[in-house]
Amino acid sequence: MFVHLHTHSFYSFLEGADSIEALCTAAAHQGMPALALTDTNGLYGLIWFVREAQDCGVRPIVGAEVTTAQAQAVLLVKNAQGYRRLCHILSARHLQEGFSLSEELIRDRQGLVVISHSLPLLESVVRQSGPADVYVELAPGCAHGTLLAFAARYRLPPVATNDVHFVAPQGYGVHRLLRAIALNTTFSRLSPVMCAHPQAWFKNAAHMATLFTHCPEALANTLRIAEQCTFVPDTSSYIFPNPHGATAYQRLRELSYQGALRRYGALTPAVRERLEHELTIIHQKGFADYFLVVHDIVQQSPRTCGRGSAAASLVAYCLGITHVDPLQHNLFFERFLNMGRKDPPDIDVDFAWDERDQVLEYVFRTYGEARAAMVANHVCFKARAALHEIAKVYGLPEEEITRVTKRFSRLWFAGDFVELMGSHPLFHGQELAPPWPEIVALARRLHGVPKHLSVHCGGVVIVPDDIDNYVPRQRATKGVTIIQWEKDQTEEAGLVKIDLLGNRSLAVIRDALQAIRSNYGVEIAYQDWNPLDDPKTQDLIRNGDTVGVFYVESPAMRQLQKKSQTGDFEHLVIHSSIIRPAANLFIQAYLARLKGAPYTPLHPLLADILKETYGIMVYQEDVAKTAMALADFDPAEADELRKILSKKHRHKRLADLKAKFYRGALAKGVELRTIDAVWQMIMSFEGYSFCKPHSASYALVSFKSAYLRAHYPAEFMAAVISNQGGYYSTFAYISEARRMGLKVLLPDVNCSERVYTGRGHELRVGLMQIKGLADSSIAAILAARAHGPFRSFEDFLQRVHIDPAQVRLLIKAGAFDSVEPQASRPELMWRLHYWMHRKYRGAARVLSLFPDDAPAIPRVPPYDERTVLRHEMETLGFLISRHPLSLYQERLQGLDYVPAKDLPQYAERRVTTIGWWVTGKVVSTKRDEPMEFMSFEDTTALYETVFFPQAYAKFARMISDTRPYLLRGRVQEEYGAVTLNVFDVRFL
Repeated sequence: MFVHLHTHSFYSFLEGADSIEALCTAAAHQGMPALALTDTNGLYGLIWFVREAQDCGVRPIVGAEVTTAQAQAVLLVKNAQGYRRLCHILSARHLQEGFSLSEELIRDRQGLVVISHSLPLLESVVRQSGPADVYVELAPGCAHGTLLAFAARYRLPPVATNDVHFVAPQGYGVHRLLRAIALNTTFSRLSPVMCAHPQAWFKNAAHMATLFTHCPEALANTLRIAEQCTFVPDTSSYIFPNPHGATAYQRLRELSYQGALRRYGALTPAVRERLEHELTIIHQKGFADYFLVVHDIVQQSPRTCGRGSAAASLVAYCLGITHVDPLQHNLFFERFLNMGRKDPPDIDVDFAWDERDQVLEYVFRTYGEARAAMVANHVCFKARAALHEIAKVYGLPEEEITRVTKRFSRLWFAGDFVELMGSHPLFHGQELAPPWPEIVALARRLHGVPKHLSVHCGGVVIVPDDIDNYVPRQRATKGVTIIQWEKDQTEEAGLVKIDLLGNRSLAVIRDALQAIRSNYGVEIAYQDWNPLDDPKTQDLIRNGDTVGVFYVESPAMRQLQKKSQTGDFEHLVIHSSIIRPAANLFIQAYLARLKGAPYTPLHPLLADILKETYGIMVYQEDVAKTAMALADFDPAEADELRKILSKKHRHKRLADLKAKFYRGALAKGVELRTIDAVWQMIMSFEGYSFCKPHSASYALVSFKSAYLRAHYPAEFMAAVISNQGGYYSTFAYISEARRMGLKVLLPDVNCSERVYTGRGHELRVGLMQIKGLADSSIAAILAARAHGPFRSFEDFLQRVHIDPAQVRLLIKAGAFDSVEPQASRPELMWRLHYWMHRKYRGAARVLSLFPDDAPAIPRVPPYDERTVLRHEMETLGFLISRHPLSLYQERLQGLDYVPAKDLPQYAERRVTTIGWWVTGKVVSTKRDEPMEFMSFEDTTALYETVFFPQAYAKFARMISDTRPYLLRGRVQEEYGAVTLNVFDVRFL
């Protein structure tokens, strides 16, 4: 027998060619009793490996290959002490300058087996700390004779490995590709020494025996080592600090009751009962410190959105972690925490996007870098990136690569590349001349392969002692320390994750409230502000008039609001959850039932459970409740089903849970067709979905955003554009502002701030919009203006010391038009040249323009309109002074077309419209044919269109955001919302 002790999965980034599943499956098929995973410098896939190996009936051996410029060694874990030591060594490898592997092993290698073919390292370790658990590695490509002689001299046992980098021999090509990508080189320049040995594939025991006839003990030693390495990570407990010690629970009680008085004014029996119920469970589960730590963190910002299942907690509400009243909105605490729940609670908190880093700095400062780190994100190859990287390896020019890959810019695809590029309309006319067919095939092979680490959008872990006791750390590109696991492995390992996330809409609300206070003296306190019953806000939401409003501004959400004609909070909570892509099949049924259509519950056992949502599963907890009621799942199993639907590594366990669901439902006498229908609805939660508390938290932010749009439109739209994070482009928001009746004003050195500003019915473009205008220039302008407005162009030049090229940008953008209303823009250009001549008299390049006796600057006629508009496009990125459709008035003369605002009057009729493309979303029909939903606008309204497969195939490649179109189609009306089913497109 033989055990592979040196293997690399694709978590050896850009080295290993195959997945953990492939390696474990190969070991199982070959009858190997155990398998070591030794990815390079990390334990990136450890938790997946342990689970996958156990599922395959193979005992997992934990390890890693640690490499430096001078040495390498495979380190295998024997016990818990060895695991902690390995984590510390790996963290040191990534974080310490001057890291020495030999020094680390000499200092402490307790609980580790060391396998290496680096003779200087072996000699140093053996001489200074003895030979125990040290082995000489005999791998392909190594000089076995030299290594065996060394082993004999130092009385070290040899061990056979194959330094596996791919499962099958043909995987060598993928390995070479990954190495070329990693080294940013082409195949032609990739030398063999940059890659693993071509024989580094997953050979069986018999094959390995033929390679080691000269040293059979090297094979036997693999079993000897495997028997010693028995460590498996313990994932049965939670890992979180206990800074408050024995006083934690009492402190939590005090804060909870203080917060209840602040929230409710008086402690009703219902509030007391719910608080005591939650506090009892929190105390018994040992999570008092967790709540206190999060409470402390949210105090660092006055505007937060606590979301996720934590919003069902009255304790969290009273602590100010969340802001939706769980009693008023019937949110169940057990969705967040219950006695049967095995995994730790998960509190997600949003902060304003530009305040989040300060909050993280507070966490790291409070707990120290050794105890707090961010969670990693494993970045994987996707279609466009894979094609681009592989084409570079083939040495193709960037222009040719871009010509192919740009077709993916409006397309998300995870399937067969060859099929896609052979059939999709966006690729019609695209000839795949060699080597493109080979590139496409390789890109398909790389799809989903991990490429590198990045930082999770907000996950933070805090431990009681030292993170390196649990998982290795390394430094992310942005400077923060991250653990080597992504969120799913982090949670499965028992590390309690707190998500501290950035939310641009919270910054929009903050900036709008600040502008309202400055403009009108109106003070609105974010924490206590609850506009759910405001009629004007409800009308805006009911009509889907929500461009710029958090989470309800997408075309699909606005259409759903128009169709439902509901503006209340409760229905917005439903819509925020049902809008997920996989639920499209059920939205039509929901709308019909909402409008009064009778329906029969899927099963009588589900009637009460789904009554609130018209018999349709909308929230994650509906899945768990259904599994318990219909198939007798216990609470833990039901919660596992609910959770696993959103996991990446779910397929095997989901199949087991599906079988159990069917067995349980059949045992209760449920008909098979009913079970099929229920399971289909459950599967609509694949990918992503929300629980009701999460949807309620988002809906509250939506209401606050909508209130601001309804009552303070200029301040609101200015904040939306300034924070640069909405669903639409700045151009689209400017167009929407005009349709809202706002006057859009060009940038002005006396009136513009860095960001956009609004007041009354005016929206002023911020200096940030001027392309190429440096932040330092903006700061200089604002600093000088603090001492008074600029009285003239020369006054500006005297007080603001910036590069003349920056001043020219301001002139072209019209930023001096109000300062010098009598002077043309070209005249200001000449005055700038003259000013520079006087300032730098004697410079030959300027004297040639202005001799010493130069006359006064003459009056210069203004630029023609075409030049003015070209300068506006050049400096601002798009036309702001007018809608670009206004430039096509002559072409529109005599055309019989319907303005977008009048489309509802033409239901079921064929019409012609004018459209400027705003956004689009490609989807697939039931037959897997591509089609697209596109949003267009004219000067009267934003409207939605559908390009069904035939129209999409014909016109998809025509559409861009650089010119207007004539669209012909049939107006479809459904529950008061209209769309245009397009059958013909022409350039205007």
